[in-house]
Amino acid sequence: MTVDPLSEPGARELEVADPGHRELFDIPPAQGGTYPDVAYFAGNSLGLRPKATRTELLEDLDAWAALGVEGHLDADRPWLPYHELLTGPAARLVGALPSETVVMNSLTVNLHLLMVSFYRPTRSRHRIVIEDSAFPSDSYAVRSQAAFHGYDAEDAIIRLRPRPGEDSLRTADVVEQLGADVALVLLGGVNYLTGELMDIPTITKAGHAAGAVVGWDLAHAAGNVPLALHDWDVDFAAWCSYKYLNAGPGALAGAFVHERHLGGDRPRFEGWWSTEAATRFEMKPEARPPATADAWQVSNPPIFSMSPVRTSLELFDKIGIEVLRERSVRLTAYLEKLLAGGPLQVITPADPARRGAQLSLRVQGMRAGELSRQLRFGYGVIADAREPDVLRLAPVPLYSTYHDCWRAAAALAEVVPA
Repeated sequence: MTVDPLSEPGARELEVADPGHRELFDIPPAQGGTYPDVAYFAGNSLGLRPKATRTELLEDLDAWAALGVEGHLDADRPWLPYHELLTGPAARLVGALPSETVVMNSLTVNLHLLMVSFYRPTRSRHRIVIEDSAFPSDSYAVRSQAAFHGYDAEDAIIRLRPRPGEDSLRTADVVEQLGADVALVLLGGVNYLTGELMDIPTITKAGHAAGAVVGWDLAHAAGNVPLALHDWDVDFAAWCSYKYLNAGPGALAGAFVHERHLGGDRPRFEGWWSTEAATRFEMKPEARPPATADAWQVSNPPIFSMSPVRTSLELFDKIGIEVLRERSVRLTAYLEKLLAGGPLQVITPADPARRGAQLSLRVQGMRAGELSRQLRFGYGVIADAREPDVLRLAPVPLYSTYHDCWRAAAALAEVVPA
């Protein structure tokens, strides 16, 4: 390079050499600062809208206007099998077989439907392992599952905490907690607070060796890091589609069930879409579930909610998660260099192999929410605050730029006292 890479001109040069796919997305206008568009670092909370989403969603809406009920079979993208358009791309994204994958419902609903099948507690084996910093919805879900089965949640839930003075869990410490009384391990693939990427294959293998079922919440992992759920022998997993998958607020979620659990007699809640498609309209009172993850579906899929997910998954299919991961590692490392020596402590693991597209910063001297507001309205930098003291920055490889990173670091240097 002809200039300092950590300078603003250097950031511009890096962007020319290593561009993402920003042109495919609608970038919101800045509400402060000297640049027209925001530097957006909240894609780990809500991803930006792909430009194709509006056009393709309107196409599906127009089919309703033109065809009415006949759109189920006659639309360009027929509604009756519409969910199948999402299955292949979703499976490829998470390293699964199409038969193991389904897009349906929302994340926590899917976790509950899967725990109906996979959390089968007994008096001697009923405990559930989660991380202490799990997203609250996961904590609520497992506590309610334990209580539903008649167990005291305070006793049944094992909450894993980092060692004193550390911010991330060590894999060995997780494995050590997997005793004979553990029925279910349910961890976040990437921790929402710290950005730590868990060692999914090692923990899954250890959980199985201990006699437990192992499931994963991939809300912050799907579309962020490469996954190989089938090869890693994960029992089940679920993920949302509104963060790194950019499918819009409250977008439909995904679910995975390993093929060794398909077609058996594992208990499951059923409904209209749980039965095989070929006999669905025979209208018989008993379901005939297929030997695929589709058997975990309950309701008629909402087509207009599926449309943005399909659009997003097609982007990932075209670009490739491995390519995105490579740029993510470079972009996150660049942001880390810009922040080095500053007043904020990075609590995300320094090893690129142990983190996704996120750096979490511990804030001192002010609340994280106040810092986030100053960045937004004073500098046009959108970050995510987790009160009281964590600011999360997610340089998303699809649309974030090196110049975005420079803007965030420069703004933090001005706002946060040394």
